[in-house]
Amino acid sequence: MNEEGTLVDSKMLSKKIVSIAAGEAHTIALTGDGSVYSWGRGRMGRLGTGSEHDQLFPVPIEFDSSSERGKLRVTEIAAGGYHSLALTDDGSVWCWGDNVYGQLGLDGGHSLVPVLLESFLEVGSSDSSTDEPEMKSKAPLKVSSVKAGGMMSLAIDNLGALWMWGNCPQRNSSSEDGLAPMPVLNLHGHTVVKVACGNEHVVALVTAGETYKGGDLVCYSWGNNNHGQLGLGDKTSRLHPEVIEHFNQEFPCAAYEVACGAFHTAILAHKKSQSDTLGSACWTFGLGDNGQLGHGTTKSSLLPEPVKELPENLSLISVDCGLFHTSVISSDGDLWSWGMEKGLGLCPDARFTGTDAGDAVSPLLISCNGMHGPKFPSPVQVACGAAHTVLLAEAGYKLWSWGRGMSGVLGNGKVVDCFTPSIVLWPPVSEDIKEEGKDIVPGDTKGEEKDPEGITEMDKRLSMAMEEITFLRSKLSVVERYASILHGLTFGKPFEERDIPISLQNSGTFDFINEWDNMLESADHSKLIRLEMFYRNMLAGVKDKLMKRRIGEIIKECLNSTARN
Repeated sequence: MNEEGTLVDSKMLSKKIVSIAAGEAHTIALTGDGSVYSWGRGRMGRLGTGSEHDQLFPVPIEFDSSSERGKLRVTEIAAGGYHSLALTDDGSVWCWGDNVYGQLGLDGGHSLVPVLLESFLEVGSSDSSTDEPEMKSKAPLKVSSVKAGGMMSLAIDNLGALWMWGNCPQRNSSSEDGLAPMPVLNLHGHTVVKVACGNEHVVALVTAGETYKGGDLVCYSWGNNNHGQLGLGDKTSRLHPEVIEHFNQEFPCAAYEVACGAFHTAILAHKKSQSDTLGSACWTFGLGDNGQLGHGTTKSSLLPEPVKELPENLSLISVDCGLFHTSVISSDGDLWSWGMEKGLGLCPDARFTGTDAGDAVSPLLISCNGMHGPKFPSPVQVACGAAHTVLLAEAGYKLWSWGRGMSGVLGNGKVVDCFTPSIVLWPPVSEDIKEEGKDIVPGDTKGEEKDPEGITEMDKRLSMAMEEITFLRSKLSVVERYASILHGLTFGKPFEERDIPISLQNSGTFDFINEWDNMLESADHSKLIRLEMFYRNMLAGVKDKLMKRRIGEIIKECLNSTARN
């Protein structure tokens, strides 16, 4: 391939997102060229940008690589409640954010920038010691996968062993005060393929034998079990992994994906007779107070139960859990959510009122509301934060988000809650401006003269363009909020894109009388009653105001007449 073709491929990879992860109120994304972006709440450094400022749009994270390592290429990312992890192609792990429980594997407070976790390098060296001879390896230890949740971090090494650090069950049951990652020795002799963790519990998909050859996986769980989130049939906590019997080798369904909420667990499994994920189902267990199990009730479940109201013969490709909500997406682009506040995950301080309020105890189909109709095109992954959801689709070139918008976690430039999927600003505006400038990046002095302060003309243009875009988006946000308030007062529900009148969508003009008649014709009895009450109150207020002004005028006339006499 020639140099021009390589450059084009590089540009495409930089715009394609291959993985996303969501924390309590922040989101991170990994692109095809190994770059990482973050947005949302910056407190405690969870964004890795070097500051604690919130970011309303995706911004790049810089990794301080030494000259020996060369340029780092990130291959995997993970987000805990208030911290983040990244794995690079040389097998090194980088951590940033909150460190109150040692979830960064470092001594000290939180970190505003990615810091290399040296512990794995020390454990993998030839002179490292361990109580288990089997854990030794002549080859240097490398990490092949990372995961995070709550205030703990996890990693799977190149031998299939699981390591944990932070607020994890092993640490809590150990007298050790060290911060270094510890291996889960109980799983020795097996290969850990996938793992997930909640606030204080862990669920792993593990091979029955020593190596993974694509066969059936056995499901293990351990940690806090006060709500039955381990799926073991009781509420007794476990310090060490135990098999969830519903997903052992004899079970007719094979588990292939796992996700954990704060106190509940979701597992994707397909029928063993199927060669792929067709005919898959979602099984949930644990806390069900807000409908996050999707079983049609708010009851908790001590054993795995299928989410029965999902359609049959689905091919579910991704599942994730927020604090109190769950989301799954199929290969066809259908997305379902259930749990707190209609599956949006919105916490009590952000509840909306009206007939549409309330938790979703069964799956709700979330529509794309775009040109593709209700389905999300070429879906890749869904990720749930504490109270927001992010969806990666269009083969990695487009992001949608919804839920709590505080601190800019939705990446759409706003800090307000969004009740339907909204587009995340991707790729970042600065990247588009670079392309329009024919790849002249800020600081590149070729063909440009610097002023005395060392600022190029392109730097100035980029800065002015970014300021103008930020200003326009802030104005747009105010207008949208104003329209949403008026719409909510009139119709008793938040404004959605599909509420835009057809005449305005098609022609750009608004036939008010015709659209008003259409709205009245399509409204049900309850909406008509609400409209009647709303406008009756408005009319009463107008009449009252007119009456008060008329009385004031009469009094003024009488006073003037008395003064003249």
